[in-house]
Amino acid sequence: MKVYHDLVQRVLDHGVHKTNRTGTDTISNFAEYYKVDLSEGFPLLTTKKVFFKSVILELLWYLRGEDHIRWLRDENNVHIWDAWADEDGHVGPIYPVLWRRFPYLVEHKNEDGTTEWRRDEFDQVQNAIHMLKTDPMSRRIVVSTWHPGLLPKMALPPCHIMYIFNVSDGKLNCHLTQRSGDIALGIPFNLACYSALTMAIAQEVGLEPGVFAHTIVDAHIYVNHIDGLKEQLTRSPKALPELKIANKPVDELSFGDFELTGYDPDPLIRFEVAV
Repeated sequence: MKVYHDLVQRVLDHGVHKTNRTGTDTISNFAEYYKVDLSEGFPLLTTKKVFFKSVILELLWYLRGEDHIRWLRDENNVHIWDAWADEDGHVGPIYPVLWRRFPYLVEHKNEDGTTEWRRDEFDQVQNAIHMLKTDPMSRRIVVSTWHPGLLPKMALPPCHIMYIFNVSDGKLNCHLTQRSGDIALGIPFNLACYSALTMAIAQEVGLEPGVFAHTIVDAHIYVNHIDGLKEQLTRSPKALPELKIANKPVDELSFGDFELTGYDPDPLIRFEVAV
């Protein structure tokens, strides 16, 4: 995909050197942006192999609402979150919890007339689907994963902190805002994951997939990823693959319901994860 190559090149050309918590320095650009038209194919990078199974299983894990990675790690042999989990696989209230069980307080009036606040949970994904079915022109179809009060309990504070659905001309668009983006490793997964989510929800609510747009506040390349990305830039993007998703509600989807065809990537380029 040319837009991804352009993003890499901009950061290589104009990025500023920054230190960070991982101990591996980066070069970074502020407020990068790109978008892709999902009618042109499923945006899985072709200039290096991206593990489609891991992308989809991570998405399905987000939808499960769990605070641990046992389903990913033990049942599906996907280890992309292992570095942040404890011995029992717990990662705290990150994406799955915040997507499906966002904690909040509800005002409750007692029989004696007094008022108290009680904890409840809110399913942001089903709320978004309901709004798309009942009020698709709303500009408030937002899913947020930033909860300041829970940050100390998280293994890793969310990098992709908010996505917004927007309907235009019978098509479902999605905009993802990301506070921090690892261009070599994270962004290809985020791009494919949220595009698949958009396609699945569009199908459930009777819309066509539209545009996936992505804003990355701190768009960075770790210094030990530079050579690998430069190698990737020497490769020419190929035609995008096609993704077919079974016509089911998103909560009923399994990995076997995602069929990828026509994916012919260049060889894998290995990048070390900065933890």
